[in-house]
Amino acid sequence: MSIRDVYIVDAVRTPVGKFGGALASVRPDDLAAHVVRALVDRSPALDPARVDDVYFGDANGAGEDNRDVARMAVLLAGLPVTVPGVTVNRLCGSGLEAVIQAARAIALGDASVAIAGGVESMSRAPWVLQKPERAFPAGHQQLHSTTLGWRMTNPRMPAEWTVSLGEGAELIADKHGITRERQDAFALASHRKAAEAWAKGLYDDEVVPYPDVDLTRDESIRDSTPEALAKLKPSFRPQGGTVTAGNASPLNDGAAALLLVDEEGLRETGREPLARIRTSAVTGVEPQLFGLGPVEAVRRALGKAGRSFADLRTFELNEAFAAQALGCLAEWPELDPEIVNPRGGAVAIGHPLGASGARLAGSVAHQLAAAGSGTGLAALCIGVGQGLALVLER
Repeated sequence: MSIRDVYIVDAVRTPVGKFGGALASVRPDDLAAHVVRALVDRSPALDPARVDDVYFGDANGAGEDNRDVARMAVLLAGLPVTVPGVTVNRLCGSGLEAVIQAARAIALGDASVAIAGGVESMSRAPWVLQKPERAFPAGHQQLHSTTLGWRMTNPRMPAEWTVSLGEGAELIADKHGITRERQDAFALASHRKAAEAWAKGLYDDEVVPYPDVDLTRDESIRDSTPEALAKLKPSFRPQGGTVTAGNASPLNDGAAALLLVDEEGLRETGREPLARIRTSAVTGVEPQLFGLGPVEAVRRALGKAGRSFADLRTFELNEAFAAQALGCLAEWPELDPEIVNPRGGAVAIGHPLGASGARLAGSVAHQLAAAGSGTGLAALCIGVGQGLALVLER
């Protein structure tokens, strides 16, 4: 059996909304349906019935994104009912996992045309109530927020594995001696690059605003200063902490989707592809050091592709925390940091968990198309200790 080439024909995303912001009134299944519909509409030569499957990442799934949000997106977007959909969960890597699974199906000949993406509404993530161990409890019951992080933790898990995500970032700062000042400077650069990219129109080809919502660009981008960031209190370690709300990604809402095809599907779209999918890799690390998950995943993906850091034209690394991103960069001394997140990263743009990986893959594809050639890479750290990476080429 021969392995087929897999092409990214197009990639779209919503502007990323901030927690409780412009997209907070929009259900996650509607966000997902919007990017699916927009993606199909941008390839009018392709019969929507030709879509073999829709893969969507979703890290929560506890609220309106239940009941297989990928299938809900298909139906709400008005695609033929014959188009199936599957939802995947690799926490922060869910959107990229969806792209990888769709690409794998096409490469093996199980599909010719697929849509892959991700969605998250952290604003609308519900509180959940566990069922009591016995009927008719007399006391008060605890509600758990499903917005982010550990909840209903298994007591068999070692305590060092179940620290908060922010404490995990602090541990990486400790490990690599990353100061508060370096984290704040990294955050400021992320906001500056994102603002410049929007001002130059670099996101015009991929961002599709949600109808009847007053949001045309990423909502979390700020015009801050070193002095303003320095005034913020540590969020996780009151004494001696370095991680703050200013140098971490915010809570966000958004969706992204990509159109993947083989050679036959490419002919049917009548379009030039943005990029070709080359290889991917996933690895595991100690849960508390989740932020360093991409380190080995990136090395493995590049090795499988027969490429090195020197071959990269662009690299989209998810910025869950400035400390986490800087920790990864410290372990890749041969990587030129200037090619990392040239259009801003998640500290500025935002991190809607299930959507972020698809956003990164789409951004790399658009950047390679704009350059005309080259190799690009997308990678994310993942809660509970994993890393995921994807290599693209043009």
